[in-house]
Amino acid sequence: MIDRRSLIRALPLAGAAIGPALASAAEPARSPQAPSPRQRIRLDDGWRFAFGHAADPDRDFGFGAIQDTFAKQGRSGAKPAAADYDDGGWRAVTLPHDWAVELPFVQNNAFTRNPADKDDEDPAAAHGYKPVGRAFPETSVGWYRTVLPISPADAGSRVSLEFDGAFRDSTVILNGYVVAQHRGGYTAFAVDITEFLNTDDKPNVLLVRVDASLGEGWFYEGAGLYRHVWLVKTSPVHVPKWGVFVRAGRDGRVEADIEVANHRDAPANATIEAVVLDAAGTPVATATTGRAVGGWRTETVALACAIPSPRLWSTDAPNLYVLRVTLREGQAIRDTYETRFGVRDVRFDAREGFFLNDRPLKLKGVNNHQDHAGVGAAIPDALQVWRLKQLKALGANAYRASHNPPTPELLDACDELGLLVIDETRQMSSAPEPLDELRGLIRRDRNHPCVMLWSIGNEEPQQGTPRGGKIAKAMAREIRALDPTRKIIAAMNRGQGDGITEALDVMGFNYHEDLIEPFRARYPDMPIIGTETASAVSTRGEYARDNQRAVVSSYDVDAPYWGKTAHAWWSLYNAKPYLLGGFVWTGFDYRGEPTPFNWWPSVASNFGIMDSCGLPKDIYYYYQAWWRPELPVLHLLPHWNWEGREGQPISVWAYSNLDTVELFLNGRSLGRQAPPKDGHAEWSVPYAPGRLVAYGYKGDKLVLKAERRTAGPPARLVLTPDRPRLVADGQDVAVVNVSVVDKDGVVAPRAAVKVDFDVLGQGRLIGVGNGDPNSHEADKAAFRTTFNGWAQALVQTRKSAGAIRVWARSEDLTPAAVDFTSR
Repeated sequence: MIDRRSLIRALPLAGAAIGPALASAAEPARSPQAPSPRQRIRLDDGWRFAFGHAADPDRDFGFGAIQDTFAKQGRSGAKPAAADYDDGGWRAVTLPHDWAVELPFVQNNAFTRNPADKDDEDPAAAHGYKPVGRAFPETSVGWYRTVLPISPADAGSRVSLEFDGAFRDSTVILNGYVVAQHRGGYTAFAVDITEFLNTDDKPNVLLVRVDASLGEGWFYEGAGLYRHVWLVKTSPVHVPKWGVFVRAGRDGRVEADIEVANHRDAPANATIEAVVLDAAGTPVATATTGRAVGGWRTETVALACAIPSPRLWSTDAPNLYVLRVTLREGQAIRDTYETRFGVRDVRFDAREGFFLNDRPLKLKGVNNHQDHAGVGAAIPDALQVWRLKQLKALGANAYRASHNPPTPELLDACDELGLLVIDETRQMSSAPEPLDELRGLIRRDRNHPCVMLWSIGNEEPQQGTPRGGKIAKAMAREIRALDPTRKIIAAMNRGQGDGITEALDVMGFNYHEDLIEPFRARYPDMPIIGTETASAVSTRGEYARDNQRAVVSSYDVDAPYWGKTAHAWWSLYNAKPYLLGGFVWTGFDYRGEPTPFNWWPSVASNFGIMDSCGLPKDIYYYYQAWWRPELPVLHLLPHWNWEGREGQPISVWAYSNLDTVELFLNGRSLGRQAPPKDGHAEWSVPYAPGRLVAYGYKGDKLVLKAERRTAGPPARLVLTPDRPRLVADGQDVAVVNVSVVDKDGVVAPRAAVKVDFDVLGQGRLIGVGNGDPNSHEADKAAFRTTFNGWAQALVQTRKSAGAIRVWARSEDLTPAAVDFTSR
């Protein structure tokens, strides 16, 4: 499988270099160790997929056709559970897989918009007009089938399946037995399947039915096995899933609670050894103890040790350690379990702000849904890393998972890149099932140094009510029992000071900045974070709002009534030390919630700092200018193709953190300006085709030059890959952007041309996109029409090493090709 640490090193950061701190970040290696019985096998390959039916049992492979599905164990009634079932008509898929993104867009014919009502919204728009839900029974249930890699050697092992997430209501059937049912669409779950396995030569048929008829969010959620599935084999004496909790202080003291499970009749006299490994894989601290564990019992042991001169984890230097736990009986190793952690502390101060390792740090955060062009919610690990690196290059130092637990690989990458995380549960409820999901979230994620806060909810209707307060306190009790080291927050858009407030340690404000000072007067000792800020809207490459075309301006001028422009929110939060920082809504555009056009044909939001492909909008450079003071930034907008507007004034903006910027049009100076703090420089320029050039100065020294040129007719395509070398593991992904340029290489800013893609060699095309929030073209296709000059192709490796070539062709344009090495 892919080495995630190598992957994160290999993927370059977007734009300018992030600086030496990231390059020198400690990446834990692995020192040699004795073999362990533990195997953790990723089950991404070898699946077959078919649609079932949410209303017709005959079209749902007989599942539930008669009312005895659970009457006799081993007889689920699902025809594909049989070992001799012919699934040749099912489609081969690789996980992660989102079937919703493969479906066409479907208009809601029951909705008629009232143009006089500015708030009139089509409810189907929220989920991006995909045919998933109770109204679409034929495309709301998916079946997955595979055969598990089990051999006679596994007869003495405990074997489990671990699902990182499935959307949504999952029924797991093994060899005809219903072994698990799980409803949460964002939470991990596991099932011990030892007793249900064939350990002879008979196949072990795994069948998973996923029903996405009922949603959990008000945004695009995808459907299917959109995260990894794992097969875990251990000795009967082992560390159970999430069975290690590590706490590390800045003084180097490491405390660990280690669960030891004995899943056999005979008692176990276990020796538990904990070793801390540094970045080079060298042991730097150890602790050992013994514990007798009775048959079919789980005991928790506490160990402590000290790291001499620990290297702290921070956003600039995300140093990491590994705690390796080894269980022995006599000289026999029963299990080896590794947990990564960091040494750091955080402090939330209601008057002075946020502190990381006792140093002040303004939180420059972004909210994000789990969605990318071409793949929907089934984001490959390499693409997760790529997206985070775009945010890091932007200057972001914090990430809020909105509004659900993220995939584990995202948190792994945040650990390694140095992004602080607000980790959020999906359901704000103290009912048994949501509490179980909350406990799973805390146990899964509490060792991640990136996680700084647990969030129990977002804009919940009960947030300001007494009942909401009771529910929040019950949730907080569970969190504090499992992790007393972190604070609790909720994102509130009203009711601050009432309802759930008493259960929180930190108050999250979603917009409504006018309520901050009244809240501070009531709760002067409660720190405040802007959990959602801005909600400014812009469409990449557009410079005037056009309601007919459903696009908004890329100038920082448009925000819904509850939000603010980028300049308005950031200048406010940056000026007040007691505001710890904020999280922009959002880093990337996403499917659904097509604000401000919540009706057909819009299918995606305009909130992003980047579009759905991760292509920067102009506002990206505003944030980069003021979030990365160490990096000189100079960016001009708009483009310079305004045919028919000769002599008319065009507003020209410069985003820059330099002292002064001088603008020239065709060699004539239009004056020098000093960009105001947290603002931009601006000129009114009578349009004339040619060259618009800006020079940026630090004092009297010329530092940067930015240019916009009038583009001629489209002449050729250009392919820009994120990197040339890939891992031949069947998982790695290259992000290939395609642009349309004129004969001189200037991007044609309005070009809309169909681009056909071919992938040759040891790669495959897994998705395409263009960032157009109104496009209805298929994500799973071999072509895409460019939007304002750009499109994107996602290319995934195969498991065989070799060359990969990507071709892009368009009628009447010179084609382009790019080569990759996969090994």
